[in-house]
Amino acid sequence: MADEKKKEKKTVNDPWFSVSGIRKEAKRVRWPKWKSEGNNPGILENTEQVLVFTGFFAGYFVLCDLIITYLLKIVGIGA
Repeated sequence: MADEKKKEKKTVNDPWFSVSGIRKEAKRVRWPKWKSEGNNPGILENTEQVLVFTGFFAGYFVLCDLIITYLLKIVGIGA
């Protein structure tokens, strides 16, 4: 029973769930850098990789769609 009271008291008076606690936690976070430093890629490099990857697969799916549409037209299914 004493353990339950301690747990209840801790959750009610938990200093993390306050403005000062949130600021303290935000300062502990290791925020990424904008540019690469050593082996650690920066935000700009990661963004570049995501855009290239997305563009490649967008082109791939458009090409696949065109090929499938062409094949269906040959068979007589498409308009």
